[in-house]
Amino acid sequence: MADTPPPAKKQGTGWLNLLVDYGPLLVFFAVYWVYAPANKEDGIGTIFAVVHSTGAFIVAAVIALAASKWLTGKVSRMLALSTTLIVGFGGLTILLRDPFYVQVKPTALYAFFGVVLLAGWMRGKALLQWLLEAAFEGLSDEGWLKLSRNWGIFFLFLALLNEILRHYLSFGDWLTAKLWVFMPLSFLFTFTQLPMLLRHGLSLGQEEEVIENPPVE
Repeated sequence: MADTPPPAKKQGTGWLNLLVDYGPLLVFFAVYWVYAPANKEDGIGTIFAVVHSTGAFIVAAVIALAASKWLTGKVSRMLALSTTLIVGFGGLTILLRDPFYVQVKPTALYAFFGVVLLAGWMRGKALLQWLLEAAFEGLSDEGWLKLSRNWGIFFLFLALLNEILRHYLSFGDWLTAKLWVFMPLSFLFTFTQLPMLLRHGLSLGQEEEVIENPPVE
């Protein structure tokens, strides 16, 4: 009798998750810098660039959502909420020609997730697992609860950081910070959680799964 072939890795997993999460932000960044005026004091030119990049951001986010559904067969609750806010706040930015709305969207998202996760933790519920719709093999309920608490605290930190940077930086510099500050911080924080997860039963070899499924916008 022929050997039973090993089970194929589920389609749409792996680094595709990171592309779905970060692809729209990269599009946002690229389109803005294509249209950004050479003079940062050029208010009209900046608004023109913001409107074009925000429109591209919305389209890319919707495409990422559709790609996730098509390739994985599902859309996580976190991705669905993030896309909804991108469309809503991005639409206001385009309609009112005001970058405030697309800049404050991360604050609203981070604050919401932070409050929800910490509220769930205080009630003994690991809502992060529910939001991500992910299953890290071997991870105990206590491990999920601690991970949910830690991400809740980190999300509130990101909300505060976004407000500080939004207040003090130009739009272009804020957008650069989104790419070169928030993304590295999120990856670094994810890595810092691995020892705790391993202590609470995460199966060896599942570290990549954790890294590829960070609860980020």
